[in-house]
Amino acid sequence: MKILYAIQGTGNGHLSRARDIVPILQKKGSVDVLLSGIQADVKVPFEIKYRFKGLSFVFGKNGGVDIVSTYLKMDTKELLKDISRIPIEQYDIIFNDFEPVTAWACKQKGLQCISLSHQCAVLSKNAPKPDKKDPLGRAVLKYYAPTTAQYGFHFSAFDKNIFTPVIRKEVRDIKTKNDRYYTVYLPAYDDERIVKHLKKFKSAEWQVFSKHNKKSFTDGNVTIQPIDNELFLKSMANCKGVLCGAGFETPAEALYLGKKLLVIPMKTQYEQQCNAAALKKMGVPVIKSLKKKNYSVIKEWLEYGKTISVNYPDNTEQIVDTIIKNHYHKKIYSPSFSWDVNFPAAQAHI
Repeated sequence: MKILYAIQGTGNGHLSRARDIVPILQKKGSVDVLLSGIQADVKVPFEIKYRFKGLSFVFGKNGGVDIVSTYLKMDTKELLKDISRIPIEQYDIIFNDFEPVTAWACKQKGLQCISLSHQCAVLSKNAPKPDKKDPLGRAVLKYYAPTTAQYGFHFSAFDKNIFTPVIRKEVRDIKTKNDRYYTVYLPAYDDERIVKHLKKFKSAEWQVFSKHNKKSFTDGNVTIQPIDNELFLKSMANCKGVLCGAGFETPAEALYLGKKLLVIPMKTQYEQQCNAAALKKMGVPVIKSLKKKNYSVIKEWLEYGKTISVNYPDNTEQIVDTIIKNHYHKKIYSPSFSWDVNFPAAQAHI
């Protein structure tokens, strides 16, 4: 069986999850990996056969996506060429983690493309949503990487074929303790802004991992260091709590490690707003921005914040086996495929 696993390269969560999924897929057949995007920092222990620029969102420095940089880095002509030339016909089954090149290539050629992502879980009608509606943001999630079948990961199993997070083996195996510092990962804010605000909380020590700086430095009670997977995991395992964006993998891993958590969802990023709604429902404190008006919430979290108990079993291989059983040999899909995201009833929870 020839398998293509296509991964979105914006952010680090998709590649972090791939570190566990790819070895499982390699047990099932011959695997080629495709990566598109320009914002990932995580190194992976497997070969990437195809690399494309794809459609990347560029993190800004004020709490959201940098729309101008995203637009300037977009190359629609190159994207269309990539969609046309990727040899998807040679694969028996295609797994897609919110990756647009293979998704649109399959759409164009009438081939099956199976979503194995967090984004498709966010779209479920039963998954928590923010109070403020965002039709454009929802449309981006629906049409960015269209697929023919959806299997998703979320903080809880909110719907059929939604599963709890893939917690990578490195995280499951690490020993934890509660030291006196806090781990911070806020890629949508620049270092100067982060330092300015966190220095106000003098009783706390902060270890900040930065997408915007290649050198480490310390300013008062705040240490800034470049992103490094091993150092970040060690920091998170031994910290007192985690302050981060409302992405998926980092909050999920923090919850799994038993760390108290505070999240700041990125502005104009619908997925993170949905994640924040789900985390808030679980009891995790959420603030809209890193500003003085939210200091009281940060202070209360530092003094009285509690951990949230979760149960995230290691069932990724069972999920993969179910998908292969349901979709192997079903290479062609019906031309009447609907854009709507529906979750198949089969094998709801494993």
